[in-house]
Amino acid sequence: MTVTLDWLGCATFRLTVDDLVIFLDAYIDRVPSAPPVGIAAAEVDRADYVFIGHSHFDHIAGAEIIAANTGAKVIGSNETARVLIESGIPNDQLLRAQGGEHFRLSDDVTVRVYPSLHSCIWSTASSIPKEVVLGDYGLTEDQRWSSPRVRPQPSSDDPQEVREMAEHLNSCIGSSDTGGALAYVIETPQGSIFYHDTSGCWTRVISDLRPDVAIVAMAGRPNIDGEPIQGSLTQFVGRMASTLRPKQMYLGHHDDWMPPSTRDMSSEEALAPVRVELARVEPRVSLVSVGYMEGTRLLE
Repeated sequence: MTVTLDWLGCATFRLTVDDLVIFLDAYIDRVPSAPPVGIAAAEVDRADYVFIGHSHFDHIAGAEIIAANTGAKVIGSNETARVLIESGIPNDQLLRAQGGEHFRLSDDVTVRVYPSLHSCIWSTASSIPKEVVLGDYGLTEDQRWSSPRVRPQPSSDDPQEVREMAEHLNSCIGSSDTGGALAYVIETPQGSIFYHDTSGCWTRVISDLRPDVAIVAMAGRPNIDGEPIQGSLTQFVGRMASTLRPKQMYLGHHDDWMPPSTRDMSSEEALAPVRVELARVEPRVSLVSVGYMEGTRLLE
């Protein structure tokens, strides 16, 4: 059995298990100023399934194109299903999940769905891996969303970039609601693969999982059991490694997916503190850095 992984930017990956093609998120078509990933959603001619981690545009946009062109079934929340139905995808292509489901994908491959958490977008963002962020702890929802300071807007001094970003956002499907973030564990005869697309987790949900490979999101202010991390993105990745204990770890959502409001955290310089943290807390985990569309072999 051959298992390969292509990173398509942001938190989107294409996982191929022999002849089975699974998209993990679908956000491929980005603003013109973002680095090209080497393929457009309309160019995808093979897909059996699309797993959507949550319903924001930078995760679900493109799923409607891939599903319409390939007939792929989409697994996601009720909000994901609503958005895709409004985009013309028939109900029989949609498999709703909220965590706890177990789907058969082929004779040899299944996926288990788990409830997860979105990063704390209402809070002060941590956008640098080693930057420690404190505070915002123990707040109720009305307190979390009441202050204008927690709602940063993308900005640029370049009118063309501002215009392109506005046009892009208007063209993308998606919801202002997460729909309830989901995590997935794909089970194959060669081993298992954990995937989530935003920096959050319920520790008691994932504490007994032991995937061979983990794909972990590294962006924003991580959310651990409903509270913002009192630490850094680097420490969040370390905690995920210590909890899941995979043999290999890959990162997502850490490239410059929407300049000028994002920054590139995928370079070796940016990942250096992450490697140091992993060596300290879970040295058996190998952090694998990949570029776009490299077809990395997994589970060998």
